Amino acid sequence: MKILIINGPNLNFLGIRDKAVYGSESYDSLVKMIMKKADADGFEAECFQSNHEGDLIDRIQQAYFDGTSGIVINPGALTHYSYALYDALGSYDTIPKVEVHISDINARDEFRRTSVTAPACTKQIVGHGLHGYLEAMDYIREYMKDRL
Repeated sequence: MKILIINGPNLNFLGIRDKAVYGSESYDSLVKMIMKKADADGFEAECFQSNHEGDLIDRIQQAYFDGTSGIVINPGALTHYSYALYDALGSYDTIPKVEVHISDINARDEFRRTSVTAPACTKQIVGHGLHGYLEAMDYIREYMKDRL
């Protein structure tokens, strides 16, 4: 089983950007945490980050063909306005997709409370810090187990 973890704009600045909201752990720490969990649980994980919307869309489309079992995505600010990302996520329903946000977007600025991408996902996890990624991975594992 392969889980693809996609991170959008500015998530490469974890540990640098607004530590009060996103914490002090770096993006590299997040990737190591994800890979450690994948190794411990016996599945493959791939992390992909880009600050460019088109790159994210290309990677979502590639997942359809490359044996990806599920996608965990933190679209960053694109969450709130990218209908192109929504279309890419919704273009196929053969695998689960979980939207993750480190902070509780529902308790922040008004514009952050709307996710245009969540309706194209199977589940949304918000406000659980970096641990939300691990929860999303567990959800995908269980989801896939129920379908095999």
